Amino acid sequence: MPAVRASYAKRAISGASLPPYYARMAEHPLVQVAHDLAPFIRGHAGANEQARRLSAPVVEALRPTGLFRMCVPAVYGGPEVPVLDMLRAIEAVAEADGATGWCVNISSTTSSLASYLSPEWAREIFSDPLGAYGGAFAPNGKGRSVDGGWLVDGHWMWGSGTQHCHWVNGGVMTDKGELRLMFFPAADVTFLDTWRASGLRGTGSLDYEVHGAFVPAGREVHVGKVWSQVDSPVSRFPNFNLLAAGLAAVCLGIGRRALDEAIALVTTKTATLARTKVAEYGPAQLAIANAEAILGAARAFLFDEVGRVWESVVRGERPDVAQKARIRLACAHVATESARAVDLAYNTGGGSSVFESSPLQRCFRDIHTATQHMMLSDRNMVTYARVRFGLEADTALL
Repeated sequence: MPAVRASYAKRAISGASLPPYYARMAEHPLVQVAHDLAPFIRGHAGANEQARRLSAPVVEALRPTGLFRMCVPAVYGGPEVPVLDMLRAIEAVAEADGATGWCVNISSTTSSLASYLSPEWAREIFSDPLGAYGGAFAPNGKGRSVDGGWLVDGHWMWGSGTQHCHWVNGGVMTDKGELRLMFFPAADVTFLDTWRASGLRGTGSLDYEVHGAFVPAGREVHVGKVWSQVDSPVSRFPNFNLLAAGLAAVCLGIGRRALDEAIALVTTKTATLARTKVAEYGPAQLAIANAEAILGAARAFLFDEVGRVWESVVRGERPDVAQKARIRLACAHVATESARAVDLAYNTGGGSSVFESSPLQRCFRDIHTATQHMMLSDRNMVTYARVRFGLEADTALL
């Protein structure tokens, strides 16, 4: 495991011209932890791709840091990281390796479910300082009521990072017609070798199953019928907004890595049949400048919208539909604009970008895989517009 600094100097931030959510607080220490781990993670990105899951050294380096459980409430021994800092940490990890950033986001946003469980089960599942979590919300399981709980059979897709998780969840329709998100210990889960994707190969987003798994009553969240059992800013932040914002932060990290790689390439690469560096060419200069502006503007929009909602939950308020829809607009915008920035960087790299060994190649594949997630799709923009226009809209996943 790489050395991680034990103490971190909190940076003083002058707030004269900044929004209050920037002015009021220094970064959480886990942001610096993420930056400290980045070189180590970057060095294992290729191994993650080859294994089609996070490699053991990366998982073991991440476990004790708390980066897998940033949303676990303090009352259960968690770091309860402010959401803006969680995004900064995810972004830093994703810049090193998109797949690792993706898994850190999935585990941490899944850990926010601790707030919705009874205290007994929340402590059982989420108080482990080495814990990691994942699963799928889709109601692909069937639960039969038995004495003391349910017997569950189910098959789910998109199990990002589940192979290194202690607990895995899945959406289950019970024989009472209720949707419940149930938690299974890893020993009850069968993982299927289905993850052969173009991008985010290292996430291990495979299919998984349970057969006749017993879930005790209480080890589940009755979806849409239970409020948070913990009263804290993180627990008041909308759960699906947490997931979407974290995925957007992954896109920002991938975009930043692509830009840095393209800049490093064009400042050293001589154009074919020429004597000058690619960086001397106007088209390359224009592409990189545009990519930088595109990425920076999208990031500012996301952080501004998340920051506004964070301010409201800190005050004890619960965000309304309009606020949640606007965050989802920002998340979808980040995905689209990050892909544009990566494409500009990739094309600027020319023939050097096409090789599997090129980080630009990985960024290109990763970002175009990330944009396909339902939390980042254009449907979120349509939902925002319908809410803004006062039209009927499906807001169940906001």
